[in-house]
Amino acid sequence: MEANGASCEQPQKRTGARDKQNGKSADLSIRERRQKDKEERLSLVLWRRPATTLHYFLLETIIKLKEWTLKLWQRRGAVFLFLLLCCVFSIAYYTEGRHQQYVQYLEVKFLWCAYWVGLGILSSVGLGTGLHTFLLYLGPHIASVTLAAYECGSTDFPEPPYPDQIVCPEGETVEGSISLFSIMSKVRLEAFMWGAGTAIGELPPYFMARAARQSGADPDDDDYEEFEEMLEKAEGAQDFVTRAKLGVQHMVQKVGFFGIMACASIPNPLFDLAGITCGHFLVPFWTFFGATLIGKAIIKMHIQKLFVIITFSIHIVEQMVSLIGSVPKVGPSLQKPFSQYLEAQRSKLPQHFCCTLLYCGVYPN
Repeated sequence: MEANGASCEQPQKRTGARDKQNGKSADLSIRERRQKDKEERLSLVLWRRPATTLHYFLLETIIKLKEWTLKLWQRRGAVFLFLLLCCVFSIAYYTEGRHQQYVQYLEVKFLWCAYWVGLGILSSVGLGTGLHTFLLYLGPHIASVTLAAYECGSTDFPEPPYPDQIVCPEGETVEGSISLFSIMSKVRLEAFMWGAGTAIGELPPYFMARAARQSGADPDDDDYEEFEEMLEKAEGAQDFVTRAKLGVQHMVQKVGFFGIMACASIPNPLFDLAGITCGHFLVPFWTFFGATLIGKAIIKMHIQKLFVIITFSIHIVEQMVSLIGSVPKVGPSLQKPFSQYLEAQRSKLPQHFCCTLLYCGVYPN
């Protein structure tokens, strides 16, 4: 009996070993096929295979046009309403009358909002390679409004020429009427639109990973390949950067909406990974975009806006330094490093701020 049992166990072990070998060979064949498909896709460029590339381009264009036409037809009520509103706005825009002052006001506000949304998109689009439009545009604008508000004693700048030029309002102003909240209210629209633009700029990694997961194909993107390798080697991760990336991925995956909002609410160079994670695990679009919009356009922008306003409010900085000095024992030793840090932040981009102030014309009447 024992001999028969031993003889029965041997074929089972051999079968298990064969299954493992077959599984490994299947994995290898899948990887080889994926690598071959990837090389085939990389070779489809206009200067190497122009006829084939144009052929596939035309086929894909026709397929997409058919899909979009079908989707528009399914939502023909909304499309008709949108076209009707466009016709009404066009008639109101080109017809003379008393309403033109409101039309011009709306046009100016729309272009102003679109300008800041575009700068926000440029800041975050491109998987971390965007422009530093906060330091180049929004930060100097907030700084100029802050300095002008304290110089003029008011934030009721005449429009026009504001925002192209900041001119002090006529009449007497109440001394000490300027507060942090009044300056924040003055630049709230620009800051919110810039933050909304940064949230829109985070969508490409999300859509890329989502499309790759739904189609089962690997996109030709280095960041997505790095993300896949990180998931495969998650257990043996030792270095700080990999553990930080895994922390972001686990937070987004487990906490969901509030995890995405927390990652978006702080300056986070790894937030592209959060977008890829949400797309890879098929997080609903409005969950991802809603949390990102709240985090970037509301929470994070108020933090950045408050920091710039405080940095360029000299009396507030002096009050904070004196308040720190009043802390027993450690206060005097912290005063100097804190004041030096704020001064360094203020003088980091003096040329950009000075150019903005000269351009905006911060001169009292």
